Amino acid sequence: QVQLVESGGGTVQAGDSLRLSCAASGRTSTSYAMGWFRQAPGKEREFVARIRLGDELTVYSASVKGRFTISRDNAKNTVYLQMNSLKLEDTAVYYCAAQTSAALAVDRKNYRYWGQGTQVTVSS
Repeated sequence: QVQLVESGGGTVQAGDSLRLSCAASGRTSTSYAMGWFRQAPGKEREFVARIRLGDELTVYSASVKGRFTISRDNAKNTVYLQMNSLKLEDTAVYYCAAQTSAALAVDRKNYRYWGQGTQVTVSS
């Protein structure tokens, strides 16, 4: 089992920055990759970014590429999502998730463990 706890959400203005954290505990050695998803009210949960733990290869959705950066700190078993130039449409609950085997990054079905989510609200 892997437990994931997100933090760092909040309310910011458009154009501001925010950094989310995801602390992992438990059998973290079984994780192949860590990802971030988000879900806005009335919408499907969508892929945001993923980092492959073996080589730190990253992939981003088109809507956040160039503005968001996913990274990790091995010593802290923590994954981060640095969000810059935030837009109103970035408002959502952000979830951290763990993949335990190689699979398509963008499909949420390929993630075995999920955190409880943290709210990010971007206001004008």
